[in-house]
Amino acid sequence: MKESKKFNVKAPFEPAGDQSQAIDKLSEGFNQGMEKQTLLGVTGSGKTNTVSWTIEQIQKPTLVIAHNKTLAAQLYDELKQLFPDAAVEYFVSYYDYYQPEAYVKNTDTYIGKDASINEEIEKLRHSATNSLLTRDDVIVVASVSAIYGLGDPDFYRDLALEISKDTDKTRDDVIAELVDIQYERSDEDFKQGKFRLRGDTLDIFPMYSRTAYRISFWGDEIEKITEFKPLENKTVEKRENVLIRPASHYSAPDEKLEQAIEEIEELMEQRIEHFKDIGDEVAAQRIEERTKFDIEMIKEVGYCSGIENYSVHLSDRDSGDPPYTLLDYFPDDFLTVIDESHQTVPQIKGQHAGDKARKESLVENGFRLPTAYDNRPLTFEEFEEKTDKTLYISATPADYEKQESEQIVEQIVRPTYLVDPTIEVRETQAQVENVIEEIEKRVERDERTLVTTLSKNMAENLAEFLRDAGVNAKYMHHETDTLERHEIIRKLRLGEIDVVVGINLLREGLDIPEVSLVAILEADQAGFLRSETALVQTMGRAARNKDGHVIMYGDEKTDAMENAVSETKRRREIQEKFNEENNKEPKTIEKKITESTLPGKEKKKNVTKTEFENSSAAEKRIIELQEDMKQAAENLEFELAAEYRDKIKQIKKENSL
Repeated sequence: MKESKKFNVKAPFEPAGDQSQAIDKLSEGFNQGMEKQTLLGVTGSGKTNTVSWTIEQIQKPTLVIAHNKTLAAQLYDELKQLFPDAAVEYFVSYYDYYQPEAYVKNTDTYIGKDASINEEIEKLRHSATNSLLTRDDVIVVASVSAIYGLGDPDFYRDLALEISKDTDKTRDDVIAELVDIQYERSDEDFKQGKFRLRGDTLDIFPMYSRTAYRISFWGDEIEKITEFKPLENKTVEKRENVLIRPASHYSAPDEKLEQAIEEIEELMEQRIEHFKDIGDEVAAQRIEERTKFDIEMIKEVGYCSGIENYSVHLSDRDSGDPPYTLLDYFPDDFLTVIDESHQTVPQIKGQHAGDKARKESLVENGFRLPTAYDNRPLTFEEFEEKTDKTLYISATPADYEKQESEQIVEQIVRPTYLVDPTIEVRETQAQVENVIEEIEKRVERDERTLVTTLSKNMAENLAEFLRDAGVNAKYMHHETDTLERHEIIRKLRLGEIDVVVGINLLREGLDIPEVSLVAILEADQAGFLRSETALVQTMGRAARNKDGHVIMYGDEKTDAMENAVSETKRRREIQEKFNEENNKEPKTIEKKITESTLPGKEKKKNVTKTEFENSSAAEKRIIELQEDMKQAAENLEFELAAEYRDKIKQIKKENSL
């Protein structure tokens, strides 16, 4: 039985700008039966807040899909704060690092799967599926991991172990049932997915929970159930009953496991014969050895490494059917929100083809059975079939969203009443000298500049030229490592750098209020980086400052330039008219860096000012890097956190600390 609760936004502000009309139109559209709508919201218009109030209006469980983990974490933080009483969950790939299994035939190179699983994210994934099966007020923020294969939701639901007080169930009975749903005994390392035994007391730590359960037995009867916090060993409350969901999404009942093993053995024999028939004895031996090893593991412990490759055998579906995914854990009627849809939709579309190409080489060379193909992401057509109500969100929706949407709702006026930047086009002659003059004007006003180029070499050379001219400049492109990229952005905000030169600054997360000028070099060159969408998005980098201005350098006006300028001017006119009619004064955004609300991150003790001042230069740098590492981990930027960690180790080694 699901717990019935309502979505209730708790925000310290009311809808502003033209958010109210957007909320009303979107809510009315869905309530009238529209299946697909688009929210065309300019940068900084509070699109997430609008989505929140829309969810509150239509009261539907919601899946929010973002195109990367960092954006997903930001959305999770925002929605968690707006819906403090709802179950706001986070579902992304649980790998900190992932190298998929692959085989390169022309060099006869097999690359084994190499992965580092983040246990915290794995717990959050289980928390998401558990909430979907037990509550109505659920919002799951996910990456495209949402369309990848997951265990059968019916098995995950039905295999839940119910433990009730005063029932006739022995300690050994409960332990046996826990083992069946993939829980492991660990008396020393008690954490999620484990249980421990102390005499007649059994402690169980559910995979998805921050609290554990203590089951006290009296003979063959459960005498008492207590919920407690394992770290503090502190009682939360006494319980009459508890429900323990499986520790793996791939858990299956015993009869299904037996059937799966029979199917796997039969398919293995067929593949052995196939390879022998075509004279490939190596592949025949390989598939036999690998499959038999997996079968023995499944028989022994109920799972094996790479069990997802046998997922079709462990569920009630046939080969070729769409895999079970996170979407199958949602009820029939739910809302799907696709954030930054112009990037996320193409990403969803491209997942299936890339996965299939890699699997073909493994299957055809005896590394995997053909049913490994069924461990795959959804095709885009399958994704559309599994989603009903869909809301696309973007400042620049693509043709797909425009064509599919029954209504496009514009949100042009920002709650801050900032208007889109002014734009001008200048000739390319002496463009670098002109850029320097414009940068110097911003430096005098304590403002920052972004400059975009079309090539890596030009970005590097221009940054060097600017430095020689006395401008504090740094370049940033795809070869700039993550650690350095974040340091550059931080220094730009602090004013230690005046200008950042880059290629595609759209992917850098540069929503920086201090930036008042965006200079676009070679704006008249055709291509992806100078498309209408890219130009509008790039110009939006100057929309967080009340003095935002864009200069495009080009000797001709391309259609993309004309359209981008026309669209930006149209939006600016709407914004200015609204401000004039409502007597609103735009103000530059004051952006603060807030800590992540993702659970499970312990805070480190802060270093006092005196301790910091008395430290050596190396120790001071370590303290700074430790704070950066902590923040990166809290934002789930684990590769970045690892780079900070390695740099700390290097400094300690060099200074014998």
